[in-house]
Amino acid sequence: MNLPVWKSSIFREISGCTILKSVNINLCKLVFPSRTAGYTVQCTNMDEKPSDFDDFFTEETQPSPAHQAETRAVTPHWDPSEAPTQGFEVPLPPPPDYTDDPLGHFQPIRVAQPQPTDPQKQPKPARAQRRWWHKPKAASPATPQPARQRRGCGCWWSALILPFIALVLVYLLFPLRTNLLILGIDRAPEGTDASRTDTNILLSVIPLRPTVNMLSIPRDLWVTLPGGGEDRINTAHFYAEAAQPGSGPQAAMETVRSNFGVTVRYYARIRFDGVQEIIDSMGGVTVNLPTAMSGYDAGPHDLNGEQALAFARDRKGSDDFFRMQRGQLLIQSVLVKMINPLNWRYLPATLRATMRSVDTNLPMWEMPRMGLALVRAVLTGTLNTQTITREMVTPFTTNQGAAVLLPNWNAINPLLLEMFGE
Repeated sequence: MNLPVWKSSIFREISGCTILKSVNINLCKLVFPSRTAGYTVQCTNMDEKPSDFDDFFTEETQPSPAHQAETRAVTPHWDPSEAPTQGFEVPLPPPPDYTDDPLGHFQPIRVAQPQPTDPQKQPKPARAQRRWWHKPKAASPATPQPARQRRGCGCWWSALILPFIALVLVYLLFPLRTNLLILGIDRAPEGTDASRTDTNILLSVIPLRPTVNMLSIPRDLWVTLPGGGEDRINTAHFYAEAAQPGSGPQAAMETVRSNFGVTVRYYARIRFDGVQEIIDSMGGVTVNLPTAMSGYDAGPHDLNGEQALAFARDRKGSDDFFRMQRGQLLIQSVLVKMINPLNWRYLPATLRATMRSVDTNLPMWEMPRMGLALVRAVLTGTLNTQTITREMVTPFTTNQGAAVLLPNWNAINPLLLEMFGE
């Protein structure tokens, strides 16, 4: 059924829902094919009122009572399953595209755009962040800063180090001659040092000069003893020590001064059994023999303490002159071994053994000077070892039948002047 409508409002109830359709059109045709199909509006362009508008609401267009009861509005508790009409689905909007942003949970920070820099303007230094506990500083009048002085080379410490080094060098190299008398004593009665000095070596050191002089004196040399009388030079220590313990070294030095004319104020007295202990503490010694002697062939030989002592004191097939040469050779071998850095591990034990075995009045301040001079002489080969030879003495037999050696001072004095300067 086609129904014309002209600019009207239409109220219609469909499936229990009140629908207000405001139609402001020229002409509509409502078609109600059935109560479930809703209605369809068809419009045409007509500006004039149709002639049959008054016949729009006629009896034929009114719904029947059964239809009105069927389309009456229901309570708000209406169940959609009871609706005679079929609902329609409204499509949901598509979900937004998801992208994984690892920094999405951070708060964005506004970054200022870089401003163009003026090459003529210098950038301002960064301002330190002021904390709440920082007190504001009072503004002070601008004062001109003094020009920063250029510091020196920083070698101010040289004013202290250089004089110290100079003093050490003067101390070590001061051209002061030091003479030392080395005395080797044999076994003495228990608790005493009353023994003869079978070894007498006069050592002279001038630290400024590279040469160290060492002169061995024969033990049977016939000399004048302190207090009068004549005897072997090795008895001076024995007589004085037996008369007054501790006076033996002084008597030996006085004997050398009065007979040789050499000024000597220091001594070093060593016991022969101490020589064995010292050599054992340094792990033995290597003796390089120029010729065969004391039962050893020419060449190097490793000796322990007992062997070294027997080598130095051997009397078989030799005399005192050979003994003096072997004693000097043993001293040189000990010095050569101890200046080798590979053997410095023995120094603590060797020093302890030396302190137990050696008695000396050499002051502590003299020891570094003499030690440095000896090491330098061994390294440079300027250790001058001499002995009073057979040509400088005359064999003599005393009234008691003792074989001694008379000194020939005309042959000895030039050697003393060369080595000791007097």
